[in-house]
Amino acid sequence: MRRVIRAVTAAALLAAGAITTTVIASPASADTQICEQYGSTTIGGRYVVQNNRWGTTAQQCINVTDSGFSITSQQGVGSTSGAPVSYPSVFYGCHYTNCSPGTNLPIQVSSISSATSSINYNFVSGATYNASYDIWLDPTPRRDGVNAMEIMIWFNKQGSIQPIGSAVGNTTIGGRTWQVWQGSNGSNNVISYVAPSAISSWSFSVLDFINDVRSRGAITNSWYLTSIQAGFEPWIGGTGLAVNSFSAAVNGGGAPPTTPPPGGPTTPPPGTAACRVTYAADSWGSGFVANVTVANTGSSAVNGWTLGFTLPSGQTVTNSWNAALSGTSGALTARNTTHNGSLPAGGSASFGFQGTYSGTFASPSAFTLNGSACTRA
Repeated sequence: MRRVIRAVTAAALLAAGAITTTVIASPASADTQICEQYGSTTIGGRYVVQNNRWGTTAQQCINVTDSGFSITSQQGVGSTSGAPVSYPSVFYGCHYTNCSPGTNLPIQVSSISSATSSINYNFVSGATYNASYDIWLDPTPRRDGVNAMEIMIWFNKQGSIQPIGSAVGNTTIGGRTWQVWQGSNGSNNVISYVAPSAISSWSFSVLDFINDVRSRGAITNSWYLTSIQAGFEPWIGGTGLAVNSFSAAVNGGGAPPTTPPPGGPTTPPPGTAACRVTYAADSWGSGFVANVTVANTGSSAVNGWTLGFTLPSGQTVTNSWNAALSGTSGALTARNTTHNGSLPAGGSASFGFQGTYSGTFASPSAFTLNGSACTRA
């Protein structure tokens, strides 16, 4: 049994998730220390690192680098027959309303042409933990709360712990053999893939695991991928455990991106997300209104879009329309609504927001569509 407490108490932690959203306004620089229970920050302008000490009141601290994190203190102790004490991790996508900058998640499974990732771990001895890689899915494009399906990949485990549920057999994915466990923690279903021996570094297809879960009847193509996470679930100890590097890329159409190498994402190939952004703003006193138009200048349709940009210092969003905005200042993401999610070749969509500012008013300097840079009109 694992993660039962985290899932069962998820509703109670929504407030904490909202707090976390405000913490990520500024990206992390190397060697940022986080000891707050749900403290988080961004790295590389693309991923979120979170402490997520959900199962203990004892101190846990992580050191955030520009490519990952390490556990510098973990004082909690959990029962090996129960749940772990925390899940410090780095993720791409949305987790309890905290969305990574520029992410195109949630995205419907049927729209995914490729989903690739790379991970590099540092393991330690003398502790009880698993090196856990989570893939979250839900029947709806959910950005908050508990998702209905959790795929777990156990890259390593130490101590007398086991996944949720029971073993149901073995399978081969990505050229590797995995023991498969299946069960429920009471709030969501869980399918776990346990490596027979430790894997410290791997570049692989996330979509291969999603397809295996779909073949088991646990999800359908109409479900949504909401986040990809990599970290550790410690029960006892864990100081020195580290995600040295993590990268992930999900392509929703057109030419698939190359597999991200350890240490960071690659630049998508030309044409993956050809786009042009028009940003028109009016300011007065201490307020402003901005209207944004994103145009698909590529040759393939974009089904489901996320526009990433950073507001200049001193600007704060107070309300928005025709898009769902994550964050209110600093690095923001605007995601399509149900009526404007499809951008055919040559098509466009518009949204707007209102806000306040201090100092001299300025416009964002750069925009990304589903992770790829756009030109400015």
